Amino acid sequence: MEKILDRFLRYVAVDTQSNEESESQPSTAKQLDLLKMLCEELNKMGVEATLDEFGYVMGSIPGNVDAPAIGFIAHVDTAPDASGKDVKPQIIDKYDGGAIDLKGVPGLQLRPEEFPEMLHYVGETLITTDGTTLLGADDKAGVAEIMTAVQYIVEHPEFKHGPVKIGFTPDEEIGRGVVKFDVKRFGADYAYTMDGGEIGELEFENFNAASAKIHVQGRNVHPGSAKGKMKNAILIGQEFNSLLPIEQRPEYTEGYEGFFHLISFKGAVEEADFAYIIRDHDRQKFEAKKVLIRQVADFINAKYGAGTVELTVKDQYYNMREQVEPHYHIIEKAVKAMEMAGLKAKIQPIRGGTDGANLSFKGLPCPNIFAGGLNFHGKMEFVPLRSMEKASEVILNIITLFAE
Repeated sequence: MEKILDRFLRYVAVDTQSNEESESQPSTAKQLDLLKMLCEELNKMGVEATLDEFGYVMGSIPGNVDAPAIGFIAHVDTAPDASGKDVKPQIIDKYDGGAIDLKGVPGLQLRPEEFPEMLHYVGETLITTDGTTLLGADDKAGVAEIMTAVQYIVEHPEFKHGPVKIGFTPDEEIGRGVVKFDVKRFGADYAYTMDGGEIGELEFENFNAASAKIHVQGRNVHPGSAKGKMKNAILIGQEFNSLLPIEQRPEYTEGYEGFFHLISFKGAVEEADFAYIIRDHDRQKFEAKKVLIRQVADFINAKYGAGTVELTVKDQYYNMREQVEPHYHIIEKAVKAMEMAGLKAKIQPIRGGTDGANLSFKGLPCPNIFAGGLNFHGKMEFVPLRSMEKASEVILNIITLFAE
């Protein structure tokens, strides 16, 4: 049986970065490299699996006892925030609690003074980046955990289980992961995404999410004769941003507090484009945030002239709590499965999103379980090996509990 570390290292070697500017599905063809690999691996194990035109891998293991069909889902893409090409992982055996040199960038370190959660894993094996790329534990750790559990089931026919469904998706990082996912064809009664963070995390609440794109049309005039004529799109964009509440920025929020997050700004005097993501767990507060950003756009247009600002707001996903809570037994089984693995479940809201949110609104209740990684989307990303091993164990425990 392939070790989970070796499997994980094989998967992170494949560049699968998604691209929100692309209109295709998947958004990048290179995601199909890993999706095809996974489909082939499942079939070689004897698991019936297919890869469809939209980049969804779906596999199915028939049950050997009468029980609900349980699905496990992970996404293959990595975030556009940092490169996922030529990932060079570092294996740190028996981590000693000190700073870790990220050897691809001289002087760059992963330091517990900045990331104190590192100290939770003293004595364990850590997998880090070399400082030149992200690692890809989000969510190739989840992929490896599911595949390792599948291999165990296949190699242990005495293991009691109902029908087990496996799903791998593209484009989660750009909010389009399960837009075309056929829940009926997948065939699960309940499912879990393996896409959380630290060991023990269990989540069935997430942000309501929207994107906001703003185009500012300025007017460029020679600065020597610009008085009363020039409209500087850069400065108008800065003014737009200043009218949103400072305390509702990510760096000032935690827990259930939502935010406006400016994620890009580019342009010149003549015109500029910038983009936000809008997040809140509370649906009413979420809707109020969208109203506020529209009011800011109206104010700017009233001040500088109609058409100065064009605002496009698009909902991305909603809080899955209202869809999952009526099926709370699936949360209770996940808690029990963690206890069986010697872990204490940490139930908390996701300050982010997951494919499980959209799946829950498609009729497949789908909470989120830890994949084990930390510092996702950046060059400081790392994952403890034990966390991945325990996540795979939790998968098997959940299957066992549903089969009882």
